[in-house]
Amino acid sequence: MVDLMSIGNRPLARAERAEQSERDPILVYRDRLLPYSETFIPAQVNALSRYQAHYVGTSREPKGFTAFAEDNFSLLEHHGKWPQVSKTAFRLAGRMPGSFRRELQGRSPRLIHAHFGPDGVFARAIARQLRIPLIVTFHGYDAALQLAPEHLVGPNPLAQAHQFLRHRGTFYKRRYVEQRQQLFADAAQVIAVSHCIRKHLLAQGCPKEKVQVHYIGIDRSQFEPDPTIQRQPIVLFVGRLVEKKGCGQLLQAMADVQKLHPEVRTVIIGDGPLRSQLEQQARQSLERIDFLGVQPAAVVRQWMNRAQLFSVPSQRTAQQDVEGLGMVFAEAQAMGLPVVSFASGGVPEVVDDGVSGLLVPEGDTVALGQALHRLLGDEALREKMAIAGQQHIAQTFDIAKNTPLLEAIYDRVLTEK
Repeated sequence: MVDLMSIGNRPLARAERAEQSERDPILVYRDRLLPYSETFIPAQVNALSRYQAHYVGTSREPKGFTAFAEDNFSLLEHHGKWPQVSKTAFRLAGRMPGSFRRELQGRSPRLIHAHFGPDGVFARAIARQLRIPLIVTFHGYDAALQLAPEHLVGPNPLAQAHQFLRHRGTFYKRRYVEQRQQLFADAAQVIAVSHCIRKHLLAQGCPKEKVQVHYIGIDRSQFEPDPTIQRQPIVLFVGRLVEKKGCGQLLQAMADVQKLHPEVRTVIIGDGPLRSQLEQQARQSLERIDFLGVQPAAVVRQWMNRAQLFSVPSQRTAQQDVEGLGMVFAEAQAMGLPVVSFASGGVPEVVDDGVSGLLVPEGDTVALGQALHRLLGDEALREKMAIAGQQHIAQTFDIAKNTPLLEAIYDRVLTEK
């Protein structure tokens, strides 16, 4: 009988497991494993060929990504008599239960790679106690976030305790901004997901020699359109329903578009705190709109195969939360789906304006509607952009080509430590 174990949804045979045991072990840190919108993290992990990653966090995300092997993640909440106390002590002071530290040490990791700046702050304690290098990838808000001085926590212990008790929802965000400079100093390598994010990191004081741009990329074998499926007059949105993603701006633009294209349907995939507000806005101004909530990746791909256009008009928020890159734009283009969006953050790096999609000035919903109208009415241009988009993603955002570049970063960090 062949010995099998499950890694995600893929069985792994004994020979492949033996091969994996020869790969250098590393830790991948995300404080809560793993928000459903962050499938780019396991995609990158699964593409590693010379390193074997083990996920680490404090707790599980209740409705998040779940395709982990049971022996491929370690959670702090599984250690100690009082999990909540242990998690708070770790986040505030870097204190870990001895059993948790020993479990990680038993993995003999060579380095720890944290995703998002706040997680990098937490992961410093693991890096320090295990005496391994820390690498941090910045994805967006974590690079640009700014807070007024009166909103920061400050060094006074009593003030910190007051802030923690009264403002727990924003406490760690405020504390992160204060500790970001120290994180830059402690990290062996800082990775920016786009040149846009690199500029923000440099503006925040990160040493130029520590920052490197690395596009994660997508598994193109998972994003291949079925040419036998006829595309329908659908404008598709996929993303969290938060201010940054600009769904409200899309609905505003679609209200005018539907007057010219009454047959067009708007499909919204995703969930978030603005959902009820957006549904109310849609009821007042739109016909033929569906809010589908969070959907499995396979369902998202099916809609990408059916739609004519993809539109997530990301925008910068007042707190400087910015679209770092947006892997969903790469996924849409790989599926042959032209993009219409604002030219915000890192979006112009993944969407070739005028070639694989149309980008308009940030916040200009009139121009957004005009771009949607133009492409909905021009099948030949849509087909031309679909081909160009697939070529663009194959050249620049293929995870099979890009992950060896990440492993080269790991190599260098380990050589220099």
